[in-house]
Amino acid sequence: MSTTASTSAPNPSLSNTDTPGYRGRFAPSPSGPLHFGSLVSALASHLDAKAHKGQWLVRMEDLDPPREQPGAASLILQTLEDHGLYWDEPVLYQSQRHPAYQAALEWLMAQDLAYPCCCSRQELTAMGGIYDGRCRHRQLDLTQPHAIRLKLYDLPNRSPNDWLNFDDLIQGHQTQNLRTQAGDQILKRRDGFYAYQLAVVVDDIHQNITHIIRGSDLLEVTARQLLLFSLLDAPQPAFGHVPLAMQANGQKLSKQNQAKAIDSAKASRNLWHGLAFLGQNPPLDLAHASTGELLDWAVAHWQRSAVTGLGHLYQEE
Repeated sequence: MSTTASTSAPNPSLSNTDTPGYRGRFAPSPSGPLHFGSLVSALASHLDAKAHKGQWLVRMEDLDPPREQPGAASLILQTLEDHGLYWDEPVLYQSQRHPAYQAALEWLMAQDLAYPCCCSRQELTAMGGIYDGRCRHRQLDLTQPHAIRLKLYDLPNRSPNDWLNFDDLIQGHQTQNLRTQAGDQILKRRDGFYAYQLAVVVDDIHQNITHIIRGSDLLEVTARQLLLFSLLDAPQPAFGHVPLAMQANGQKLSKQNQAKAIDSAKASRNLWHGLAFLGQNPPLDLAHASTGELLDWAVAHWQRSAVTGLGHLYQEE
């Protein structure tokens, strides 16, 4: 990875001197039940951890109460258990981590790495999706609602470099221009909610996550997250992005697109289809095996190199 080492003082609230072995995680949001696409991500992250004799954690990304569905968090956990996907430590709930996010935010602002932004929705729309940094140079009335943004380029005490490169465990070499392809990122929204981009990195640091296997829809945001690890003086985990399950209309299976909830009564069949989707070629005679037998085979035969592509068509049953 070609991120530049930080020259600022380390953040004592985030620094962790432990040197863990493999630690992976699955981090669903409780906006609805698991569907096949989310099961694929859970399965891939679980198998990659267990195949490397590592630990697998589950984190509930319950940062956005308006989007949450009552009972979804417990339903997600039950569905994982029904499929034999057991986690190794207590579930971490982001809704209980606000003090940690605020501490990281204040530290970043003290280092001149983050700043308040009061841009209107109209201004943001006019920028076409890439924030142009205009509030870096504005005098703002901080008594009015405002967001907090992270600087991704022209950083204090760092050599100028807009580009970040990294090697994805599944998708290969990646490169992104943080100025023209990302733009300064929101860390705290103007409605007071902490943003995903802040919380996910702070929690990965807190939990000593070393490997992140997740859906390829998050590949685009990986470079900015890697930079934030660097800015917080934390080790950068390895990332791998698995293909998305796509509908015939080109949309990914998602809660927003009314994807069908996974049926735990067909747990073994779901796992078998998940393994086939991930290119693992499970034997046909395992389609009706117990989840334990199926997962034992999958851990023993897991091949990252067999996982290919950004998305594959999946026809829901």
